[in-house]
Amino acid sequence: MPGSDGPAPPAADAAMPDAELVRAVREGDRRAVSRAITLVESGRPDHRRRAERLVDALLPNSGGSIRMGVTGVPGVGKSTLIEALGGLIIERGHTIAVLSVDPSSALTGGSILGDKTRMETLSRSPRAYIRPSPARGVFGGVGRRTRESIVILEAAGFDVVIVETVGVGQSETLVADMTDLFLLLLLPGGGDELQGIKRGIMELADIVAVNKADDDRLDAAGQTRADYGNALRLMPHRYRDWQVPVLACSARDGVGIEELWNAVKAFVAAMRAEGAFDRRREAQRLHWFHEELNQGLVDLVRRDERLASRMKHAEAEVRANRLSAAGAAHRLIEEFSRSRIHSS
Repeated sequence: MPGSDGPAPPAADAAMPDAELVRAVREGDRRAVSRAITLVESGRPDHRRRAERLVDALLPNSGGSIRMGVTGVPGVGKSTLIEALGGLIIERGHTIAVLSVDPSSALTGGSILGDKTRMETLSRSPRAYIRPSPARGVFGGVGRRTRESIVILEAAGFDVVIVETVGVGQSETLVADMTDLFLLLLLPGGGDELQGIKRGIMELADIVAVNKADDDRLDAAGQTRADYGNALRLMPHRYRDWQVPVLACSARDGVGIEELWNAVKAFVAAMRAEGAFDRRREAQRLHWFHEELNQGLVDLVRRDERLASRMKHAEAEVRANRLSAAGAAHRLIEEFSRSRIHSS
């Protein structure tokens, strides 16, 4: 079966009982995978409860993949590089899944779904699965349920899971907090471009690659590679046994892709050797627990009509500079606590 089944309609997952859906996902059924991801992306309360049970059931079968985050400015060639890298990974006998967070229509919320077209060759492989998901205005373009989708894909048996961002410059921390390895793609630009990259993004990167190192851009790519290599050597190392490499490649021509894959494998091996791989995942699980807890508490407030009204009033006061953000939040939390005590 082709690897890039599109999102199933939200109603479609009701046709498959939960136990059967879990079984089908574990067996690698692509339609079941699509149904499961559609379920976790749904905002309906009944779907959320089902999704939580589904993900909990699949957790024992997850964790076996290499999770890669890929980011870079629009036009850097993220999709082209992922297709080239994906093709090499498949040649090496592995399977790959790509979660590509698409920009959404500002009017309809619908996804443009362009990456399915840009990764045309990869999408036809039975050993690949591409899932475009609409960002729907989520901070940084990374869906809140992306990490749950990763669990589903791992339970379905994919060896490598790549999360591609829209590259808007805000999603890097979110991606780094749900992946094992963070790949930053750069355009050939020489030393001047160094000033345009935020230091925080550089600190998150585990591998840096200068893409489009081809034709008349070879010299510029070499200079950019040297500039960033020098800059990274002056920054503190995140891991004891890993110096962030700066590579040059051409996804269009397939040049440097094998070196990039070798760097990915070397990074994973180094992290496992020093125990950082498992520590990173443990820290990520705790981080997302706290994120879910925080968001759940906000949702509780919003569902309480009286508190929701008070929240709107507090927002208006903060907007008008009559209350500080901290003061307004503290008052709302106290009111929420009193309401919970009285209702218990």
